[in-house]
Formats: sequence, structure tokens, C-alpha cells
Amino acid sequence: MTAEVKTTRLLRGGEFIVRETDPADIFIPEDFSEEARMIQQMCRDFTKEAGEKVHQLEHQVPLMEKAGELGLLGAHIPETYGGLGLDTNTSTLIGEELGKSGGSFNTTFAAHIGIGMLPILYFGTEEQKQKYLPPLASGVKQAAYCLTEPGSGSDALAARTKAVLSDDGKAYLLTGQKMWISNAGFADVFIVFAKIDGEHFTGFIVDADTEGIRLGEEEHKMGIKGSSTRQVFFENARVPAENLLGEKGKGHLIAFNALNNGRFKLGVMALGGMKECVDTGVRYANEREQFGKPISSFGAIRHKIARQVMLSYVLESAVYRVSGMMQEWKARLLEEGESYGQAQLLSAKEYAVECAMIKVLGSEYVDYNVDELVQIHGGYGFSEEYPAARAYRDARINRIYEGTNEINRLLMVSQILKRAFKGEIDLVGPAWEVQKELLQLPSRDQPEGLLGYEEKAVRDFKKVLLMVAGAAAKYQMDGKHDLREEQQIVMLIADIAMDVFIAESTLLRIAKLQAGGAIMEKDVRLQILKLFLHEAQQRITNSAQDALASFATGDELSIMLKGVRRFTKYPLVNVKELRNAVAQVTIDQNAYPL
Repeated sequence: MTAEVKTTRLLRGGEFIVRETDPADIFIPEDFSEEARMIQQMCRDFTKEAGEKVHQLEHQVPLMEKAGELGLLGAHIPETYGGLGLDTNTSTLIGEELGKSGGSFNTTFAAHIGIGMLPILYFGTEEQKQKYLPPLASGVKQAAYCLTEPGSGSDALAARTKAVLSDDGKAYLLTGQKMWISNAGFADVFIVFAKIDGEHFTGFIVDADTEGIRLGEEEHKMGIKGSSTRQVFFENARVPAENLLGEKGKGHLIAFNALNNGRFKLGVMALGGMKECVDTGVRYANEREQFGKPISSFGAIRHKIARQVMLSYVLESAVYRVSGMMQEWKARLLEEGESYGQAQLLSAKEYAVECAMIKVLGSEYVDYNVDELVQIHGGYGFSEEYPAARAYRDARINRIYEGTNEINRLLMVSQILKRAFKGEIDLVGPAWEVQKELLQLPSRDQPEGLLGYEEKAVRDFKKVLLMVAGAAAKYQMDGKHDLREEQQIVMLIADIAMDVFIAESTLLRIAKLQAGGAIMEKDVRLQILKLFLHEAQQRITNSAQDALASFATGDELSIMLKGVRRFTKYPLVNVKELRNAVAQVTIDQNAYPL
């Protein structure tokens, strides 16, 4: 298939709501080459050799240096600047594998390769890239990102750190305070945001040995205790004028674009952590005996194991679908003459909605897995002598940094609506078709094929999303309410959208495998899909009803509620049987089985 043909079939960001996707057009983990699998094994060897060091602050820099020697820090950086220039999918695989190493090293690694390096790759001058990227890619230097302040978290543009041009015009004097800065204790390079003359929000590259920089003490955190988190104080820190990053007053473009990729990477690394939870939990359940038999034989434990595996598999399906879309978009832009950095920036920007989804889903799914990991261990799970307690504490931060999950939910819906209003996505036409369908009698035709009911369920879930989002947008256009001020409604719409996206991603993956002859009727992957659709249907029903009842009334509300019931009729499944099937495969393999 030529690149041109692929491009015509590639979905725009958020367009999954209104367009069908051919399973052959998505990337799935089963598509990885032998070369990518060798890189995956290298990552596994790295984390195995590191052992407990990944959780200890004093070993973070040596581990980063080792990762740099292996090329893991520069996988996403062009060879021109000392990196490997690997494709997006292989970089995603690296992130997933290193995500199994624990929250502390995850934080160090992700802060460095993402928000630490990408602003320079995306917005730096050629001189800045040549100076800073090679040592950062090799691990000789470490990076940190200074955005958050005591008075500005989610509202980043409310920052008060100030930059004033020196009298000789050769430098900016930075004064202010940053907090919650990952890697601050050992960083050699800071990406700092300040307002020039207290007005123009701007990015700077700041060397850590600059006079006028002072670090606070290491924060005593609930989790990720092996990572460095400090406050950074700037007191007339003299930063060369040539270290201004991007354009004056355009710092928000740097901050927000770097976060798109960072959000995606967070969800990817959470996926690795989820699989590690399955491995740790099932091994313990197979070894721990009560009443004369392993606890993995008990239904309550099997339920937990099955659901951990289900959430890991469906997230993985969505992660690599998004990774594949970003890879294809980047390839298209490179063919059109964009630079490597710009192609990478614009591919993440195009799929900002999906990146936000992966962040939210990954951080919330991993919370389930670590919570049940503690429960499977029972009293031992509450002991610091076992790994469950540390995993539980480490996972909690994921829902806060890279934009809180609440902010990300609001972001994904606002981005979809913004694209609809610009005409980039046609929501109106498909939403109107759903409204017309509600006035017609339901078809009596029965779905056909191994995935017939599953395909119908996903199509119908999209209709619920279109109906609810379309109705909410119409009320806004009619001036009845402002969705920007209706956060509870928007977050319900976001929840429906995420369930739709992850359900479709899993369906497409299994359909692609089926087309290749790899899926049979009793395949555990098909059991996982059925389990997820069963759960998603219940969540979508509840979210849709809650959202509609918040703004619709009378006959209109009645008609739409009937529509919700009509479009959430996935056949009842025997969840006990399906969960037992998923759990048994995992128990037999004594590890995550897929």
C-alpha cells in the first residue's frame, strides 16, 4: 500500500466518532517486526539488571546514563542530534517495557525524554538543538521542566515567574519560583517558563549551573519516592538571550504541545505497570494457599485477575492504535517536507484528543490493577515488605500530572467540538442521522459473523455518543447553556467517548487478527472483548442518561432516553464463564498471557 493511499484512509483526530475504520489500516502489537522485539528484549534486560535500583534516588542518574548508552533516551530523536530516530511504534514499545520498572524511574525517564527534551526538538533553533540534544540523548546530561508554580497548576498561564531583559540586551534575568519539578535534584538543563516584563509568557532553556538558581529540599511524597522532586528558585538568574526558546510570548505553544506527547507516554508507561501488576498478582495467587488450595482457584480472586487482564488488553489495543495513527501522520508530514521535530509535534497535536484519552484511561486502569494487587495479597499487600504497597502509592500521581484527569476530560470534548465548529469533523450530519433513526422502527435483522454482535454494539455506542454530544452542542448554539461552564456534563460525554474509542480499538484489533486466521470462537481475546462491551454498555447507559437529564426536558428527553435504551442492547453474556476463561489462561501461564 502506498503512503498516499494510507493517508486518504487515516482518521483525523477525534474523527473516530463519525467514521468507520478498516481493521487492516490500524497498527496492532502483533505487527511488530523481529527488530522491534529485539529492542523490547533489550529493555527487559535493562530493567531486570537494574532491579531495586529503579526505586532508589541515588541510582537514578547512573540508570539514565546506562539508558542513554543503550539509545533508549534518544529513540525518538533524529540521528542528526545524537538519537536513533526510531519510528513512533517502536518508541511506544520502549515506553511500555520501561513502564514495568516502577513509578520512580518511570518519572525520571518520562520527564527527561518528554517534556524535558521535546520542547528543544520542537521549538529550538538549530544551534540550541545541536548544543543540548546530543548530551541529553546520550544521558550525559539530564533535563527537567519548570512550569508549575505555587499559584498556578492547571492554570499554567497564571505563572508569576518574571523575565527582564538586561540593560546590555544580552541576557534575561529570571526571578520566581517553580514547584513539583521532577528531576530537579540532578538536572543539568531546565526548560523554564516565565513572563517577559510580567506579560509575555515565554520559554527558556536554562543551564542548571546558572548563578541565581537555588533548589529546595527533596519533597516527601506519598509515592515515587525514588524520583527527585524539588522546588526551583530563580533570583535574577542570568540566562543568555539566545536561550529564549521559540518566540517571545508563545510559551503556551511549547507547554501545551509538549504535553500532548507526555500524556500519551504516561498512558503507555501505565500499560507496562498494569501488566507487571498482573504478573506479580497471579504469581502470588498461585503460590499462596488457604484452606488447602491456591487462592487463584477461588472465584473472587479469579474475578480480579480476569478484570486486570481485560483492562490491560483493551488499553494496549487503544495505545497501539493511537501510536500507529501518529506514526502514519508523521510519515505523511515528513514526505511533505516537514522537519522531523515539526512532524513529531504536529502528529501528537493532531491526535491531542486521543492522547488525552490514553492518559486518562491508563492512569485510571492502572489504579484498578494496583488496588486489586493489594487485595490479592491481603494483609501482605499492606506491608512495605511486598511490592504491592509501593505500586499502590506510586500509581496515584498519574491522575494528577501531565494535566489532571478532570482537565483532560474537558480538553478532549472541547477539542472535538472545536474541530466540529471549524468544519474539520462533521458531527452535525451523523448526529442528525441518529435523530432520524430514532423516529424509525428498529431493524429486525440479526448480525452475522463471529463479530457481528460486537460490530453492531460499537456502531450503536457511537450513536449514543453522537446523540448526547450533538444535543448538548445544540443547546449551546441555542444559547440555553454554555458547555464551557457545564463541567459535569462535559465529563460524562468524555467518559462515553473513551468507552467508545477503546471498545472500537479492541474490536478492530481482534477483527484484524481474525482476518489473518488467528481468532477462533473460544479465543480468550474474544472473551475479553465481550466482557469489556458488557461493562462499557452499562457505563455508557448511565453516563448518557445522567448527561441528558442535566439539560433536556419533556418529549425531547423522553425520545433520547428511548434512544439510549435502543442503542445499548449488546446481548447478555455469562460474565462468570468469560472471566473464568480469561483468569484460567493467566493462571496457567503464571503471567500476563497476551
